[in-house]
Amino acid sequence: MLKILKNIFRAKTRSLLTMTGIAVGVFSVTLISTVGAVGTEQVGSTLVSMGVDTLLVQASDLTVSVTLTDKDVEELKKIDGVTDAMPLMASVTEAKMLDRRLNCYVWGVDKSADKLISLEAIHGRLISNSDSASLSKVCVIDEQFALEAYGRSDITGKKLKIFLGKKYHEFTIIGVAKSGLSSLQGMLTNIMPEFMYIPITTMQTLCGRTTYDKIAVKVSGDDFPVKSVTDALDKKNGHVDGYICNNLLSQKSSLESILSTVTTALSLTAGISLVVSGISVMTSMMMSVGERTREIGIKKAIGARGRDIMGEFLAESVILTLLGSIGGIVPGLAVSFIGCAVLGVPFSADLPSLIISAVTAAFLGAGFGAYPAAKAAKLSPADALRM
Repeated sequence: MLKILKNIFRAKTRSLLTMTGIAVGVFSVTLISTVGAVGTEQVGSTLVSMGVDTLLVQASDLTVSVTLTDKDVEELKKIDGVTDAMPLMASVTEAKMLDRRLNCYVWGVDKSADKLISLEAIHGRLISNSDSASLSKVCVIDEQFALEAYGRSDITGKKLKIFLGKKYHEFTIIGVAKSGLSSLQGMLTNIMPEFMYIPITTMQTLCGRTTYDKIAVKVSGDDFPVKSVTDALDKKNGHVDGYICNNLLSQKSSLESILSTVTTALSLTAGISLVVSGISVMTSMMMSVGERTREIGIKKAIGARGRDIMGEFLAESVILTLLGSIGGIVPGLAVSFIGCAVLGVPFSADLPSLIISAVTAAFLGAGFGAYPAAKAAKLSPADALRM
């Protein structure tokens, strides 16, 4: 091994430039695959914390007399494997605070909201049973909303107006929540509306409704029979295919698959530079063969076989490539780690992609080093010593 390294660094500048070319290609692949892994994990965990690991039940056709009521919620809670069920109402509307108007997504929820969508109060409290029973005009707002309106997160006790039922209604902020969506909202501030939560009974009253839009169902295990939910409601209410159940967990898997495909495509594109780097490996090894012709002649004269010479040069090209790969992987991981620390997201590395890129680089090194190695192996001792 030491002998191989000594041979590689006979021409230090040439070897370092060759390894730098390889390192740049591997660095690109490492950075893209790591960013993809972090992004996929972050989106997945965010969606789960939003409640994407639940089932959403709704009427299959809103034009017919199929509704969702409290009795339906209780019926779903009786199903084996269902750990909780919560009625939901939702409305995209507008809120006024101070002199600002902000688009918002208002959710009508009950006390189970923190269990189904991982709603966590960082200031104040969440919606309670007493809020729902008294039809209180109170709300819990997302932290991002508070920051945009006041520049700070703790604004409990402040007032705002929400447009519901064709008019504005004044609500008191009882809590500020750090929901699972906050991280995405921070990155997509201009695209995603702010979230806020009010008692579902209050929302029903203001909108003139006695039914619900959806029922969120929390289940235990990925193998839960989804059809049992709609069957139970159809049987209870005398409908045939009156309800649909969206398995959001499967949509999460589809989204993660898309992200993985995009990451792979970008990594392969960046990997093209590795092929270009392979040409520099071949050039470097060809020059090494030319410089060491007499050495090759001496080795053959004292009994070295052609395959020994070929093996030596192939080993040098592979080691040269692997050193370049390490020089790309380490900085790539370091930059990714620093970026995650700055953005405040968990670091995650795609180890299979890193291993594949290193192995691919090694094979490229062997492939592009094969011709110079074969040329060195074919030199006759007499010709080599005359050169």
